[in-house]
Amino acid sequence: MTTQTWRSFRSKLIRDYPQLQPEHPSFRWLVLAGVMIATFMAVLDATIVNVALPKLMASFGVTVDQVEWVLTAYLLVFGVMLPISGWLADHIGYKLIFTLGLLLFTFSSFMCSLAWDFNVLIFWRVLQGAGSGILMPVGMAIITREFPPEKRGIALAFWSMSASASVSLGPAIGGYLIDNFSWHTIFDVNVPVGIIGMAAAVIILREHKAANSRAFDVVGGVSLAAFLTSLLLALANGNSAWNTGGWTSNYILTCFAISAVSIVVFLVTEFTVEHPLIELNLFKDFNFAVCNVVLFLFGLGMFGSTFLLPIYLQDSLDYTPLQAGLVFLPVGVMQGLVAPLAGWYSDRFSPKLPSILGVVVMAFTFYQFSTLSLFSERHEIMVPLVLRGAAMGVLFAPLMAMAISGISHQKMAQASGLLNVVRQIGGSFGVAVFGTLLTRRTIYHMTTYGEQVNANSDSFRATVIRLQSWATHVAGSSFGEAAAQAKAQIGMFVANQAFIQAVDDVFLLAGVIVLIGVVPLFMVRTRKRRALLPASGRPAPVQVE
Repeated sequence: MTTQTWRSFRSKLIRDYPQLQPEHPSFRWLVLAGVMIATFMAVLDATIVNVALPKLMASFGVTVDQVEWVLTAYLLVFGVMLPISGWLADHIGYKLIFTLGLLLFTFSSFMCSLAWDFNVLIFWRVLQGAGSGILMPVGMAIITREFPPEKRGIALAFWSMSASASVSLGPAIGGYLIDNFSWHTIFDVNVPVGIIGMAAAVIILREHKAANSRAFDVVGGVSLAAFLTSLLLALANGNSAWNTGGWTSNYILTCFAISAVSIVVFLVTEFTVEHPLIELNLFKDFNFAVCNVVLFLFGLGMFGSTFLLPIYLQDSLDYTPLQAGLVFLPVGVMQGLVAPLAGWYSDRFSPKLPSILGVVVMAFTFYQFSTLSLFSERHEIMVPLVLRGAAMGVLFAPLMAMAISGISHQKMAQASGLLNVVRQIGGSFGVAVFGTLLTRRTIYHMTTYGEQVNANSDSFRATVIRLQSWATHVAGSSFGEAAAQAKAQIGMFVANQAFIQAVDDVFLLAGVIVLIGVVPLFMVRTRKRRALLPASGRPAPVQVE
């Protein structure tokens, strides 16, 4: 009865709106619009959380190395789900799995907003990442199938624009919601958008299943998840306060042992099973392998350190969440403006030069951030971010073009998915590693600065007297209370300076890691293109660098 009612309802919609018929010229553009809604929301949630990290730390009473799991858990599961989603779509159907992924993402977002405990929030972030990991590759596959080859480029360009827009708008939207409401609303905002997206998917999309779907590589999927999870747990918790044994504790050593066994099992399985989860033979293509190394380093440096900037802006410079979010607005704008120019240059000449330029400029922006202080002006923060947006626009399109230049059309989809997997995994590793490094460097600088504070020095006493006088006149404190408050203020200032110096250390290391990506780029083999044809009228010969 329900199926019959739905069919009659959809038939009425098609009669009233002929654009819903697959044969109509506008149908494919409606499909694109429906997929873009889900894409915008999925990428938005990966960026909107950044500005909420200080609020989450205050609400749940957690430290930086704990709150980083709000990002790490999402990125990790997102990366693991990317190769699995293709198999699910082939078996269950592209429309059904896309709708289910959207439902999982929307429901998990709603539950994140109701989280009463930090561990509960992480649990629902894991499920949210799983839903997002389904939406991105399946949505791209739906667009590729609906559009003919001659229009596929412009369709994918619009699809990527929704991702770029969410990169810019995510922090700003998140900042506005936190300033005017609470951190819960950054997850609630996904619910109405998700409902609209599900309605669009159910009404517009048509079902498609693979005629001959392959068997699922269970061992490969489980071993990959075990390797990534155990290794990230070890890297993130090596210096945690609860882990008194440090890097040699039983917990850390067990995690490393599980990760070592899991990666061996994964590699053996992928090279021997008939239908592997990840086609590792793709790495036999030299350009593809090298570009994956660059993407991993980029994800490690870029995503691993970017989460620190909103914390620095809000906790050290007293920015509001909205002010911190608006700082990121130029990144996506510059990326959208520069990317077409980089694509044109790489198509007409060589993609190697813009890729190298993008990596170098990106590394330079991290160097600029490594000089941040308690007195940094707004332009010292905005200029590197503008350059970073331009660098990302210059880098991605040429790098992707070089990566898939030697891949056959039959393996193009899996190669593109694998590139995203590597980048996301690099980002999750970066968040874990840099969160741990931040903790270590903060402790180091606190110790160093604390040793330099001499309570018996004339300058220390003069500072205490001035602060004591201020506390007495402004706060109305007694003499004894004012003295304690003055010393507490000095201690807070030293702690803040130590944190900022630790952030600078992390940014400097991130810049070095990104800059290392230039080395493999010089080894990439590209073809020089000539703009003009020779006199014979035949295509000009190509030269391999």
